[in-house]
Amino acid sequence: MNLFSPFSLRELTLRNRVGMSPMCQYSAQDGRANDWHLVHLGSRAVGGVGLAIFEATAVAPEGRISPADLGLWEDGQIEPLARIVRLVESHGAASCLQLAHAGRKASTRVPWEGEGEIPEGQGGWRVVAPSPVRFSDSYPAPTALDEAGIRGVVDAFAASARRARRAGFRALELHAAHGYLLHQFLSPLSNLRQDRYGGSFENRIRLTLEVARAVREEWPKQLPIFIRVSATDWAAGGWDLRQSVDLARCLEGTVDLVDVSSGGLVPNAAISVGPGYQATFAEQIRREAGIPTAAVGMITSPAQADHIIRSGQADLVLLARELLRDPYWTLRAARELRQEGPWPKQYLRAAR
Repeated sequence: MNLFSPFSLRELTLRNRVGMSPMCQYSAQDGRANDWHLVHLGSRAVGGVGLAIFEATAVAPEGRISPADLGLWEDGQIEPLARIVRLVESHGAASCLQLAHAGRKASTRVPWEGEGEIPEGQGGWRVVAPSPVRFSDSYPAPTALDEAGIRGVVDAFAASARRARRAGFRALELHAAHGYLLHQFLSPLSNLRQDRYGGSFENRIRLTLEVARAVREEWPKQLPIFIRVSATDWAAGGWDLRQSVDLARCLEGTVDLVDVSSGGLVPNAAISVGPGYQATFAEQIRREAGIPTAAVGMITSPAQADHIIRSGQADLVLLARELLRDPYWTLRAARELRQEGPWPKQYLRAAR
């Protein structure tokens, strides 16, 4: 088993174990994808990745991080995504959509316009969370969801999953990481509830389990579902690796792969960053929960990525910034590792 071995989940087989990590482009209008997303995702498919995970796509308007986020809360958003799916799939990569709700990290400016909330009177909206606790002083003050609101979140994920299938996606990823809504319910640092959605581990994971099961009901049995988790909050008293392992066990049979990241729940977390710094989290979840994992985070060289697969730390390697720097990283990696690269026929003259 190596970086260029095929990888199968349910009835989906990837041509290799290189995936494009979901990266927000903050370039949509009214939640709709456009030519920027077409080129951004299509070029990485041409560049040889086995899997292209589309960026965080909001299941409700109030679930967007910013007004420029992708969305799939209405039928008019299906075809702009389907157009990109067709291009990605035509070049041999499988398409996966990350479904998300930003919770208390919603209604904010796009990164290059400076951090901070967009007030409701200036194009922003009311944000929701498990508890009325801000992410930071520059973020909106959220309203705690009641049980009817929680039910609405579950229904929104399910409805977006139905639309994703109509768009032609062959995998879905649930975003339960980086301080967004599902992660907010998981962590005792952001979930201060006293009802059946807060307090104990079993209560804090309840929403994530309900979302996963509702999406599984809507998603074809032959196609996989992933979940992205933050393995640790990097903060005392928060969500941690032990709880991540236990969550993965609870998702057995519903979710097929855990995409392992970390952090994002609280500002100024003390994160020990370094090359491949999250791969050991993926390894422990894979080993102890008995579920396939993806590793992500400062994976840059072909030898490093290949080692993660060969050593059994993860089943899939996801690249983010490295693929922004080099859309054809996968083809270069195949050459360096002396493997057969998925060169498009139009580029074969450069393969020799």
